[in-house]
Amino acid sequence: MSMRVLCVLHQAHSTTGQVGVALKQLGVQVQIVRPLVGQRLPRDLNRFDGLIVFGGPMSANDDHLDGIRRELKLIEQWLHHDRPLWGICLGAQLMARVLGASVQSHPDDHVEVGWYPIRSRGLGYSQFGALGHVYQWHREGYQLPAGATRLAVGAPNAAFPEQAYRVGHRALATQFHPEMHPQMMRRWLNRASHMLELPGAHPIDSHIQGMRRYHAKQSHWLKRTLQEWLTMPE
Repeated sequence: MSMRVLCVLHQAHSTTGQVGVALKQLGVQVQIVRPLVGQRLPRDLNRFDGLIVFGGPMSANDDHLDGIRRELKLIEQWLHHDRPLWGICLGAQLMARVLGASVQSHPDDHVEVGWYPIRSRGLGYSQFGALGHVYQWHREGYQLPAGATRLAVGAPNAAFPEQAYRVGHRALATQFHPEMHPQMMRRWLNRASHMLELPGAHPIDSHIQGMRRYHAKQSHWLKRTLQEWLTMPE
């Protein structure tokens, strides 16, 4: 029987991008749910071998949104049972909140939008290997939760130092977007072009050049990491 992963997306037009491509290549079934557009979470979560919570333009602090409150409870439940969980950008920030850490914007309103370098730390050297540049699209970051293992940080003086952490053996959080592929990048650049005007964002040519230089390595890392993440023993 093939494995099944529940993917939580945050907008009606959002997709799983390169994550969905890699899961399909691995023979994994994907079910998508969008709580913030009114979709109900599946009743029987035991049917799923993993949970991936993707990014979105809303804030992890938007407790007035019913979908955010439900996702926080879902993540708490998943962490309690130490099951495969991956938080991407907003998903990583929601995980941090569940674990008692703060999520906030940069004091000078800086953002990370484009390809940025990261540096591995501790166990992150085996987790990330030669992955040195990743795709970012966010205006908030998180504090490292108590008890979490730091895996990666940004470059010196980065606007958002924390870039990846692990909780227990089976929960991974990345501030960056491993699901990015060319079509998704073009869509984001078109629909959210205002983000390029914010301090710290990279110009559009840098996005395109970075896709040519870094996307293949990020995609290779993603597929390998997904396979390890789903098969990691308890």
